[in-house]
Amino acid sequence: MSAPKIGYVLKRYPRYSETFIVNEILAHEAAGQPIEIFSLRPVEETHFQDNLGKVRAPVTRLTERLKNPDAFWRLMMRARAGLPAASWTLLGQMKNSSGQDVAQALELALACRERGVAHLHAHFGTVSTTVARLAAQLAGIGYTFTAHAKDIYFDYEENIRLDEKLRDAAHVVTVSDYNVGYLEQRFGQDATNVSRIYNGLDLDRFAHQNPAPDATDILAVGRLVEKKGFHILIEAVRLMRDQGRSVRCTIVGGGDEASYLAAQIAAADLADAVTLAGPRPQSEVIAMMRQAAVFACPCVVGHDGNRDGLPTVLLEAMALGTPCVSTAVTGIPELVRDGQTGFCVPEGDPQALATALARMLDDADLRQRFSTAGRALIAQEFDQHVNAARLRAIWHDAIAGTDLPQQRSA
Repeated sequence: MSAPKIGYVLKRYPRYSETFIVNEILAHEAAGQPIEIFSLRPVEETHFQDNLGKVRAPVTRLTERLKNPDAFWRLMMRARAGLPAASWTLLGQMKNSSGQDVAQALELALACRERGVAHLHAHFGTVSTTVARLAAQLAGIGYTFTAHAKDIYFDYEENIRLDEKLRDAAHVVTVSDYNVGYLEQRFGQDATNVSRIYNGLDLDRFAHQNPAPDATDILAVGRLVEKKGFHILIEAVRLMRDQGRSVRCTIVGGGDEASYLAAQIAAADLADAVTLAGPRPQSEVIAMMRQAAVFACPCVVGHDGNRDGLPTVLLEAMALGTPCVSTAVTGIPELVRDGQTGFCVPEGDPQALATALARMLDDADLRQRFSTAGRALIAQEFDQHVNAARLRAIWHDAIAGTDLPQQRSA
């Protein structure tokens, strides 16, 4: 008997920065789990993961905006005919939902009924979970979601009703013990069904390699946005150069802060020391990680509260054997354990970052020790096949009705 079909609800699919979602889906498919993917918004990016083409799950792009009132009326009539009778009553109770969310939830609920989707899982507790929650109620099925970082910590102008989503979900997964503690402290009883499952990697794709003793370069990878802390890294490079060091640092990625960071590099006369390389394919990033002496991930908490949860690039670097320096933000110390699997310095402290990077560059034996310990931790805690199996077990219990809460009105 085949496993019940799961519907993945994502704001945009695919997204270059959401490698962890592709990894997770591939692990499910390798285990024989039927998946359908539902995307709420159009694709905006031009670079994608190298292994994206391996995903077999069909992708449905839900109608972002209905063209006119007649289209909405036709959708309502389809819903009345195709959804359980109780759904019609629920629809009138969705007073806190936008028309766009309700329309996409109706379309998604109908797809679930027509295609035999038994359960919905969303990533991020924002619009994807909003729509998944409404659709699950309308279709008479359950839902779960994975909370990451921005959806937990960002100061949104509108109430995203995370408390209601936590209460109504059959289960909630988040990506670090830090997040679990924060949600429990903030939401109390509403967060009693939250557990941690780390994002995982396919370890076969990231074979470990000992760091080259003569490597000299610093590498950083990520979107050029405030929370990545690349402005702190550039200042750390300036400090190292002022101490008489010859430093070479490459920052891979694109984003809103590209011009700001370029101006910072120019103002510090670091053009020969820091390169903004722009976005690169994952295969090229992996090759650059293997060649680097140290991987820098200087995350900070942004002024709007936004922050990283547990950056996938750190997992990748440590799996490959590249020693890492990062910061004590959210769940990062669970991965970069200071003095054991890397150096974890205070956020926003360029001098501490510069000191840690210099220690790495100066000590090949230290880099080797961190490389070995880092890979061991990745293998123990971040194997995507093991972690995806834990998520499937949660779905199985939800579908079977284990600890499935009564659906509440929206």
